[in-house]
Amino acid sequence: MPFKRPGQKFSVPENDRTVMTSWERFLNGGDFGSDALRRLVDDSWRRCLSGSVDPRRDQAPPPMREDTLYSLRDDCGELIEASAPVMASAREFLSETGTVMVLTNETGVILNLEGDSRLRDAAENIHLLSGATWSEMACGTNAIGTALEVGQPVQIHSAEHYCSGIKRWSCSANVIRDPFDGTILGVVDVSGLSETYNRHSLALVVATAGRIENRLAQLEMDVRFRLLERCMSRLSAPTSDGVIVFDRRGRAVKANGAASDALADLQRQRNDLPGTDLSSLKLDWKKSRELPEHLPSWVRREWLEPVVVEGERLGLVLVLPGRGSTPAPRAGAQDASGDARPKGGFARLIGEAPLLRQAIARAQQLAKSRAPALLLGETGVGKDVFAQCLHAESAGRDGPFVALNCGGFSRELLSSELFGYAEGAFTGARRGGMIGKIEAADGGTLFLDEIGEMPKDLQPHFLRVLESGEVYRIGETRPRKVNFRLISATNRDLRQEIQAGRFRMDLFYRVAVTSITIPALRERASDIPQLAAHLMQDLARRQGIEPRRLSPRVVDLFMGYAWPGNIRELRNVIESMLLIAEGPELTEADVPAEIWAGADPLAASAAAPEPFPAAWGLSGMEAMGSGPARGLTGMESAERVALLRAMQGHKGNVTAVARDLGLAKSTVYAKLRRFGLEGVVEEARKIQM
Repeated sequence: MPFKRPGQKFSVPENDRTVMTSWERFLNGGDFGSDALRRLVDDSWRRCLSGSVDPRRDQAPPPMREDTLYSLRDDCGELIEASAPVMASAREFLSETGTVMVLTNETGVILNLEGDSRLRDAAENIHLLSGATWSEMACGTNAIGTALEVGQPVQIHSAEHYCSGIKRWSCSANVIRDPFDGTILGVVDVSGLSETYNRHSLALVVATAGRIENRLAQLEMDVRFRLLERCMSRLSAPTSDGVIVFDRRGRAVKANGAASDALADLQRQRNDLPGTDLSSLKLDWKKSRELPEHLPSWVRREWLEPVVVEGERLGLVLVLPGRGSTPAPRAGAQDASGDARPKGGFARLIGEAPLLRQAIARAQQLAKSRAPALLLGETGVGKDVFAQCLHAESAGRDGPFVALNCGGFSRELLSSELFGYAEGAFTGARRGGMIGKIEAADGGTLFLDEIGEMPKDLQPHFLRVLESGEVYRIGETRPRKVNFRLISATNRDLRQEIQAGRFRMDLFYRVAVTSITIPALRERASDIPQLAAHLMQDLARRQGIEPRRLSPRVVDLFMGYAWPGNIRELRNVIESMLLIAEGPELTEADVPAEIWAGADPLAASAAAPEPFPAAWGLSGMEAMGSGPARGLTGMESAERVALLRAMQGHKGNVTAVARDLGLAKSTVYAKLRRFGLEGVVEEARKIQM
C-alpha cells in the first residue's frame, strides 16, 4: 500500500476522482491504496467498516425529540453560553458563503447551527439539524465525527466521506476542550456543499474553537471567584473543622488551615482516602444535582453544604469534623467577619430616574413578605433581575432561586418543566425521572416569566399547587410538599387576557396579590449613559476583551432612541458594536442603522457625521440634495439621516446601500427623491470617476 502522510491536514479537491475510485475498491474488498488517500481518511474508513456503518446512508439519523434536546442543551449550557457570540457572528460572516457553522456536544449531537440560510433545504435533506447525531458510527467519515475520534482538527471533502449520500459536502471541524482538564466538550464545524471548499475553513474552526475555550475559561474563573468570595468568611473562621471548597465540577479549589490535619486524621482511620493532597480530591458531580449523587465511601452526606447564589449552583463546601471543634458558620450566613452574602439585592440595579427609584422602593417593601408578587413591564426591562433582587432581600433568600419562562416551551414540555415527572411517565422520560421547577424551588423562590403565556389547561393544575402547597409529578399519585415564594412577570395586560378567556381570574388573584411596574427604558432615558457604561464593562469582561469608550455622539443617539426592546436591546446593540468595531472608542459610525432610523431627529442630527468626506467638496447635508429637508416628520428626518449615512459608507453605491438597509433598489431611489437627495448619487459618481 502506498505511503500515506499522517500529518496531511487538508483535503485536496483535485484528488476527488481518485479518492472515489479508492472508496469503491475499498467497499469491494480490493486493493484501494492510493497516494491521494490520506491516512486520516484511510483509518476512518476502516473504523466505519469495523463498526458496520452502512456506506449507502444518505443522511444522519433523525433528530432527537424536542424535550430530550432541551434537556441536553440544559446540560451543555456553559458550552452554549461560551459559544453564543461566536455563533451569532457566524450569521454575519457566513451569510453569503454557502456554509453553516455547527456546534455539537462531545458525542456529536448538534446543539446549534448558524450561517447561510440558503443552505437550509440541503442541510435538512441530510439531517444537518439541531438534535441530529454526527458521530462516525452514525454518519461514517465526516469532519465532526472524525474530529471526535482523533481529537484534532479535521477537514473532510466530498469523496472522502464514507457514506454515499454525504459525498456532496465539504466540512472542517475541530474539537473544543475543557480548558482545565483537556476533556473534549464538543466540536465546532463549518460545512457546505462541495463547491464551497476552502482551505482556510480549517484555520477558521481552529481559531473559533480557541475563542470558545478562552470564553469557557473566563466563565469558569468568574464562577470560581464568586464561589471563593462567598466562602471566604467560612475559610477564615476560627475552627478546628477542616473546610474544603469544591467547584461545580467537583474539583477541590481551596481549603482552610485545619483541612490537612483533618484529612490526615481521617486517613489514619480509613484506607480508602485517595490522599491528603488537594489535587487528589474529586467528587463525581452532575450539573442537574444539588449534591453529588455517588459519594466516595469516606465522605458523609451531612458533611456537604451546597453553595447556591440567586439560584445558581457555584459549588459546595465539605466540612470534616475536627477534634473538639466549634462548628464553622454555614456558607452565606452572617458571622463575626461580616455578611458572607454578596452585597447584592437592589444595589445591583443601575439608575437614579424617579420612576425606577419608585419601583425599587416598592419592591424593597414587598421583599419583607413572602406574598406572591407580579412584575409588570415591557419585554427587556429587566423583570428577571428585579425578581432576583426580591429574592436576595426576602425571608427565603437562603433557599434556591428557580426561574422558568412559560413562553419558551410547548405545552407538554412546560408541564414537565413545572411539575417534573416520574420514571417511565412517557416515551423519552429520563431514567430516575426529573424534578420539576416547582419542587426545585422548595424553601426559596419560583420565578415564572411570561406567566400570561401559560396554556389555559395547565393553569388549574398550577393553581392547585398554590392552594394546597403540594405538587404531583407527572406519572405519580403521591403528592410532594412544597413551600416557595412565587414571583411572576408579564408584558401582557392580564385583565384583558381574562376577558378574552385566555387567563383564569382565580389564578390572577393568586399571582397578583401585589404588583410592581418596572419603567421602560425610554421613561428613564437619563439613566442610559450610566447603564451603557456598566453594560460595556460587563460585556467586555465576558468577551475577554478591553472595554471601549462610548463617544458623546453615540450617547446622544442612544438617549434619542425609543428602545422598544429596552435594556435587552441596549445590551445587544452594545455587544454587537463591541465585537465588530475597531479602535478604543465606539463612534457614531459603529451605531447600527436601525438606531439611526429610530432616533429622535434632533439627537440624530446632533450625532450625525458629515454625510460625505470633505474631499468630495460638499459642505453639509443640504449641499448634496436638490433642496432642503423641510416638511418631513420626525421619523422621516431620522430615516433621511440613516440613508445619508449608508450612502456615505458605500460611497454612493445604491446597490450596496439597498443591500445594507434591506430595501429594494427602487425603494432607495424613491426615498432619495422623497428626501431631495437625487444629487447624492450623481455627485458620488463624478468623484469616483
